[in-house]
Formats: sequence, structure tokens, C-alpha cells
Amino acid sequence: MLKKKLLAALAGFTALAALPAVAYAQAAPQAAPAPAAKDADPAIWVVKDADTTIYLFGTVHVLKPGLSWFDEAVKAAFDKSDTVVLEMIEPDTATMQGLIMKTAVAPATDPTLTDKLPADKRAPYAAALADVGIPAAALDRLEPWFAAMTLSIAPLQKLGYDPNSGAERTITEAAKAANKEVIGLETAEQQLGYFDGLPADLQIKFLVNTIDEYKNAGPTLDKMVVQWAAGDPDALGATLNEEMRKTPELAKIVLSERNARWADWISARLAKPGTVFVAVGAGHLAGSDSVQAYLAKRNLKAERIQY
Repeated sequence: MLKKKLLAALAGFTALAALPAVAYAQAAPQAAPAPAAKDADPAIWVVKDADTTIYLFGTVHVLKPGLSWFDEAVKAAFDKSDTVVLEMIEPDTATMQGLIMKTAVAPATDPTLTDKLPADKRAPYAAALADVGIPAAALDRLEPWFAAMTLSIAPLQKLGYDPNSGAERTITEAAKAANKEVIGLETAEQQLGYFDGLPADLQIKFLVNTIDEYKNAGPTLDKMVVQWAAGDPDALGATLNEEMRKTPELAKIVLSERNARWADWISARLAKPGTVFVAVGAGHLAGSDSVQAYLAKRNLKAERIQY
């Protein structure tokens, strides 16, 4: 993740955390030195039956260094688990770049991306790209969804966010060190495909919304991270829903439909004994269309672990 409006997606789309390998390389300076560690207590839930325990942990894919969250109940649940389940297993940078070029390049017969935009959005678009050091022409042969992603993610490193501090990177490294099985619910190609498969008019709407909200990117993500760190999924869900109302068609594709599929996966996994640590974007575990809500429709209860 991942404003779809993209910032909401950073709470729910692992592929977006890999995009800085492309976007940051073009744009941003080095992040500031890490501050002293600050305690964070993000929410975690558990679903279980007689012989299976599945923990549900909501992540933020890109964080500022210095948050101490991989401890207490979160670390205890991780340590008890035999298997770690992520949205996707992040490919290496070269593979990710190859997937982006496979999906993001527009047909040669298309107008330029600048020409596809409404006339009154072209100057703000060029200004936003210039702010992160990217010439407007650099993206002109790419699809609107990729430009929207770039404008959502590229400014974040300037604000102190670092994909290497994201929850998935930390969890993946810990799982490898502990020799735990790590599997993905989706692939990077699938995640990028959700955006690449959007109708042309919705891609433009997505990009226009991102241009309009460009200056709010940092404050919005800051707000979401504060809510995540405080273990307040209701507030996070409200923030997420506020953003998603701008593009409800996209919200259905990137949130609610995926949450329903993941609830099916969890339901099926309960048939097999074991302990599983599921870590997906926090946006998927907040709001009225959360994974927990879809589990409830399947007569499964996700209980919040208090700590």
C-alpha cells in the first residue's frame, strides 16, 4: 500500500511501500536521523477455535523511524506464531521495477499523461512533480494511476517517513531470523493490477484527487499514524472513510472486496491446527467494511487483545 487516494492506501497496500524504490530514487533527499524511541501500542485481535489461533495485526507500511511498536502484546503474538501471513511477500527492487514497467506504461497511441488531465489541473500537476524533483514529462508515457501513486509517496521521505521502518519490513526480518514460514495473501503483480485495471476515467479521477490533496499528504498520514500508534481503530476508520468517500469505486476494489476475500481465507485457515500471525494494512482492520466485520458475517468473532 497501497487516497486511492493513496495515503489511505498506505494503511492498506503493501505494494505501495515498495514503490519508493522507484519514486524515492528519482526524488527525495535522505531522511533525518532517527529520533529517540517513542512508545506505540497499535491494535491487535485474535480469532480462534479449539486448535487454531489467528492473530490479526494492522500495519502501516511506511513509518518514521523511532516508534517502538514491535513489543508487548504484538511481539508476544508474533513469538507464539508458527506462520506469518502478509498482504504480499515484497519482491526485490529490480523485480518490482520490472512489474511497474510492465503494468504502468501507457499504450504508445495514447495522448500524453499531461494531455489526459483537465486543463486546470495541468499546472498544479507539474508543480507537485517539481516539488519532488520530477519533470512532468518524465511520467507522460505512464498510466495515471502510477502518477497518482508517485505523487502520494514521493513527498513522504522529505517528511521523515522511511519504507525501511515500515511494519512489514520489521516483521519480515524478524520472521526470517526466527525461521518462521512467511506467506502472502496476494502478489505484487496482483496489487499493482488492481490499479492498472481501473477504467481510464477512474484513473484520471484518482490522479486529480491526488493533485488536489497533494499538500495534505503529510498531515493526513501523520494523523493516521498517531491513531494507529494509539490503538484507536475507530478513529483510524473514520479518517480512512473520509478519504475513501472521494473515490468510492476505488475503495470497493482496494478495501472491501479484498477484506471479504481475506475473511474467507481466515475462515478456511481455522480448519487447520496451528498459530498464525496475520499482518495487513491497518486500514483493512478499521471501519464498517473491515476484515473483522466480514468475519462476523461468517459467525467468527475477532476479539481485541487489551494491553
